[in-house]
Amino acid sequence: MTQYFLTVPHDTATEPTMASMQEFDPAELEAVMAAVDAFNTALKEAGAFVTAGGLNPPSTAKTVDATSGETQVLDEPFVEAASYVGGFWLIEAADEDAAVAWATQASAALQSRIEVRALQEAPEA
Repeated sequence: MTQYFLTVPHDTATEPTMASMQEFDPAELEAVMAAVDAFNTALKEAGAFVTAGGLNPPSTAKTVDATSGETQVLDEPFVEAASYVGGFWLIEAADEDAAVAWATQASAALQSRIEVRALQEAPEA
């Protein structure tokens, strides 16, 4: 089975966080959280779930560069962008169509766009 990276894009201008989520209507937030929990359960029951998580916004990022032999740690994301990955699922699916079907369910649960990308296969020896 191929592994797929399902990502949740966020707008850099708003940088949603767990704290800002508390500003949402409690009933709407509860409904989204229940839908995501149901989606995660379905993934697990199907044997498709590998891992998932939410990411802190880019403003909290550190970029480490040791390419020159000397380590530099920068308090910034490696790239400035209008959107960023706010969360993800790593799943296993038979093919891209199956991954897109899972992403469709994730999009409905989160009420957000979802990007689907396959992980690269190991090169043949």
